[in-house]
Amino acid sequence: MAETKSKPAVTIRDLQTFEDLKQVEEVEREVWRLSDLDTTPLTLAIATREAGSIWVGAFDGARLVGFAFGFLGTERGQLIVHSHMLAVCEPYRNLQLGYKLKLAQRERVLALRMNDSRIHDVRSNDARANDLRVHEMTWTFDPLQSRNAHLNFAKLGVVSEKYKADFYGPETSSVLHRNGTDRLWVTWPLSSRRVQDRLQGKARPAEILDALSTLTPLVHFNGDGKPVCTDLAAALNRQRIAIEIPSEIEQVERKDSILAKEWRRQTRWAFTEALRAGFFVAEFCRMVRGQQGPGVYLLEKMKVEEYVPEMMRPIR
Repeated sequence: MAETKSKPAVTIRDLQTFEDLKQVEEVEREVWRLSDLDTTPLTLAIATREAGSIWVGAFDGARLVGFAFGFLGTERGQLIVHSHMLAVCEPYRNLQLGYKLKLAQRERVLALRMNDSRIHDVRSNDARANDLRVHEMTWTFDPLQSRNAHLNFAKLGVVSEKYKADFYGPETSSVLHRNGTDRLWVTWPLSSRRVQDRLQGKARPAEILDALSTLTPLVHFNGDGKPVCTDLAAALNRQRIAIEIPSEIEQVERKDSILAKEWRRQTRWAFTEALRAGFFVAEFCRMVRGQQGPGVYLLEKMKVEEYVPEMMRPIR
């Protein structure tokens, strides 16, 4: 009888020691194959952790096999945590560690408390501590990466209003960044009903598929697997837009780098034009057509606050 190989016992915990942080560079090299120039300096990792940034790791014993790094920022006048990096080593990618690291980040962000002593009672001259909480996280990902899109939209419940062309420049030292570094900037409204539903497995695939079935995508596959654009003016006059992407862009890049660049060019155009016209990215759905089906983004034409009421900003 063949032996059943057991899954490694991986623990999610904060990076706490010098030895923990020292392993970050090794994980970055393994996952992204970065040069010395592009890896995170150990001194910066130590300083940001000491200053309160969130470093969460996945450990197989004492070995770091994945991590997520986030720091405080501001967006639309509100405090946020920006999750700058998330990486999981190849042998551990079937354990949902990316998802688990995001949940660990969320838990730590929701526990943050910051006191603002700048608000004073002018009559008593006593400072009143105003409890400030962080309600949103942001991060970026390559919109041509369908697995990341599925994790971010279907499982976590992010939304996106921003497309960043060549966010890190035309390329980096990573072999994964030879087709530009375009990114969707996503927002994760941590305590929203949408996110809570997604974390409880209450996605709406049937509703999303039903909506997509009535749309002609702004970018879609032709019979040869190439991207084809439809009429922009007609698309912008609708309330919803669909944009298709390959199911495995890395396979496309290995087989035909010119075709991969064409997918980048056409989807960059589609996202840029749609977001400029008042759409936002609401959903992503993995579909099957034959042997290599596309993934499909669904964009809605409305204010994102109407779609996720918890993102409404107070009037100052």
